[in-house]
Amino acid sequence: MPVIVLEARDFTSPLFLVRTWAVLSGCLTFSLVASLEVSDLNVAHLHELNTFRTFCMFTWCFFFILTLLIHVLSIIQFHSLIPISWKNLSITAAALGALMCLSASVVFALIVMDHCRVTPRPVAAAVASCITFVAYTSESYVIRTQAQEQRGYMSSISGLLKILQFWGGCQMIPLIVEEIHGYSLPQNERFLTGVHNWQLFVSGVSYGVCILMSVVTLVVILGDFAGRCCLPFDRLLAAFSLFGVLLYMVTAVICFTKVLKLKDQKQHFTFGAQLVIMETVIASVTLLAYTVDLAFSVKLLCNRSHT
Repeated sequence: MPVIVLEARDFTSPLFLVRTWAVLSGCLTFSLVASLEVSDLNVAHLHELNTFRTFCMFTWCFFFILTLLIHVLSIIQFHSLIPISWKNLSITAAALGALMCLSASVVFALIVMDHCRVTPRPVAAAVASCITFVAYTSESYVIRTQAQEQRGYMSSISGLLKILQFWGGCQMIPLIVEEIHGYSLPQNERFLTGVHNWQLFVSGVSYGVCILMSVVTLVVILGDFAGRCCLPFDRLLAAFSLFGVLLYMVTAVICFTKVLKLKDQKQHFTFGAQLVIMETVIASVTLLAYTVDLAFSVKLLCNRSHT
């Protein structure tokens, strides 16, 4: 089969330019972070630093590789040979990349960077990460402004809400890992106090179930398996949204309980307090996404029942 490449005018299209921008800025970001020395990093909590630095590096490297692959396949026009929904994959990679790079920028600047000894290279890495976030946001906007037949389900409000839900679940993974690590330390070395074992267990199970539901949803949509499901897919999505609302309501209550305990113990600027506040904000945003998505799903089912 001959290789078909884009026409000359396609190389100056907005989508080609912003996707190239995302690839270049992503490469620049993880290259700068990989070249950092130990003196450029916050070593107050070495174990936590490694966890969040790994999280940031994985985010930048994964979306660089994914975007580069999508970019190359779009240029040589091989995407029609791949058994996935290309329209949904493009917007999913762009929107999820924007959210993940945003959180990686915040985590890197807040936790990984050394605030006592600021050097140019980590500042440049933080700026490059923010530029990468802007690039992915621009790509998402360009894809959403395309013609209706060029956009998939994930470009709709419901699809973007599902991307936001998956992002919320991904953010909880390093937070829960660090909270479990902080709880397992000896009493006099714990940076997270006032947290019970059952709270960590309930939160971890709830986040895990929600991540699993998000993965199933994305696999079905990206693989165009909706017509092969044994259950009506719209009802399955509504059930997932309902379970997500219930589970995140439980975790949100647990998060706000931990925030109140931090206030009572006057732990405002500790590392443990940062973790709890981050978890509370992300849980609240994800709960809102599930709630709005549930409203859309119920409205869709009601409209179909009346037709």
